[in-house]
Amino acid sequence: MILTLHPQAENDLREAAEFYKQRAGNSFSLAFLEEFEHSTNLLLKHPKLGAPWRHNTQKLVLRRFPYSLIYQALDEQLVIVAVAHQSRRPGYWSRWK
Repeated sequence: MILTLHPQAENDLREAAEFYKQRAGNSFSLAFLEEFEHSTNLLLKHPKLGAPWRHNTQKLVLRRFPYSLIYQALDEQLVIVAVAHQSRRPGYWSRWK
């Protein structure tokens, strides 16, 4: 399975990592990125792991951070549509698809 990030999901990820870097330091930012990597690797192995979500997507909540991966598993491709903060308006990413 091939991992693809929507450009806006890449932006979400970059902004979140920068936020943690500014607020809590480099190590916390790296921990966030490691959790993202761990979660995407898990989804690549088990794409049906996440819960059904909106607009034909699935949602996997990160363990240590208030973020969810919104994704679609399409044939041999896993598309991360958004790296969504839990308190951000739900479905804000739906117009990007």
